[in-house]
Parts: sequence; structure tokens; C-alpha cells
Amino acid sequence: MDASKKSWNDIPLLKRIELESGGSVMIYLVKKFFGKGAQNGPAGKEESVHDIRIATCALLLEMSQIDGEFSESERESIISAIKKEYEVDDEYVTEIIETADKELKGSPDLWQFTNLINHNYTEEEKIKIIEMIWHIAYTDGRLDKHEDFLVHKLANLLRLTHRQLIDAKVKVRKIMGIAGGNR
Repeated sequence: MDASKKSWNDIPLLKRIELESGGSVMIYLVKKFFGKGAQNGPAGKEESVHDIRIATCALLLEMSQIDGEFSESERESIISAIKKEYEVDDEYVTEIIETADKELKGSPDLWQFTNLINHNYTEEEKIKIIEMIWHIAYTDGRLDKHEDFLVHKLANLLRLTHRQLIDAKVKVRKIMGIAGGNR
């Protein structure tokens, strides 16, 4: 497509937000996440998708930090998961992670994130998120009691059954080459 004939929808979402908000993507995303900057326009649906990306990333960040350690391998796993699942480049993944981290630190609980996901995602999409969470939990090759507690709590908040949670766990352990066992 000729660059002069690009439509508004051909411009990456964060670039459009930057153009619409006068350059402060981070502030815009924080306001948008809390519903203070909602706009009705051509990017409305995509902005909702982006908010879900922030919510998903917040859950991944919480899992990566629940054991008191946030390793570089966990950070790389989050970057990889967000890039793969949502098909975004490094620049946008960095914005998503920074915004999600800020939202997570300012949130009293995880309900706001899971609620947004519940209202916008199918059961299959929520299972994919739990698989991403299991992957982050097993990045260091083991599952500690805090990670186990959190993943069960998140599955409950995402309205997934225990069976769906365990099936996701088994699938991720197999993909990651982690042998069977209690944890």
C-alpha cells in the first residue's frame, strides 16, 4: 500500500493514541484503563483490546513477582508472551508493561483486571491467559506455594473450572518439558 494512502486503521494503535492525546501515551492509557478517557471513535474497539492487553500483562506481572523474585527470565517470558499473543512490537510491549506495572501498583486487588477480561474474553481466551500465567510461574522450573495459590485464585476470578486450570497446567508443563510431580 502506498504510504500516502494509509488509512487511520493502518497506523499502529499506540501511535494513533499518541497522535490523539498530544504525545502522552502512558497518561492516556492510565486514564483510559480507569474509564476517565473513554472515546468513541474509529479506534474504540482496538482501544478496548489494548486495555485487555494491559489487564493480562498485569496478571502476568503479579505472577512473576508473587514469589518475591522478579528475574530477567520472567521479564523476557512476559515480553515474549505479550508479543506472541497480541502481535505487538518491542516499543509497544514496553508501554504495555510499564502501564500494567503502574496499574498493578495502584490497585488494591486483581478484580479490576480479571473483570475486564471476563467482560471481553471467551472461555477459550481466558484459558489461554491461564496458560500464559502457568508459563510465567514455571519460568524458573518450579512452582512455589505462593505461585500455586495465585494461579488458583486467578482461575477462580476468571471463572474457570478446576479441570480447566489443571488441563492448562499439564499442557504448559508438557510444552516446557517439565517432568511430572506434585508441583
